Amino acid sequence: TDRQSFLKILQRPDIPLHTNGSENDIRSVVTRRKISGGTHSNQGRAARDTMLSMMKTCNKLGVSFWDYLGDRLGIPGSKILPLPVLLAAR
Repeated sequence: TDRQSFLKILQRPDIPLHTNGSENDIRSVVTRRKISGGTHSNQGRAARDTMLSMMKTCNKLGVSFWDYLGDRLGIPGSKILPLPVLLAAR
C-alpha cells in the first residue's frame, strides 16, 4: 500500500516532488508577521490573510493586484475577470 501511494506521483507528473513553492508562498506572510508583531484581532488576521492570498494569486496569474483590487472596488480602469474564472481558464 505504501508502494501504491508512492507510485501515484507517476500518474500526476505535474505535481512537484518538493514543497518549495508552498514554502515560498508563506515566507512573505511569516516575515511581515514577525516585523509587525502580528495582528490584534481575528478580523485583522483574516483581512491580512485574504489580501496576501489575493496578492499571491494575482502574481501567479500575471495580473496586477492593484488593478484587480481597483476593478473589484469599482474604480474605473482595466476590467479584470474574477480570480476563480482566471484560474479555471488556465
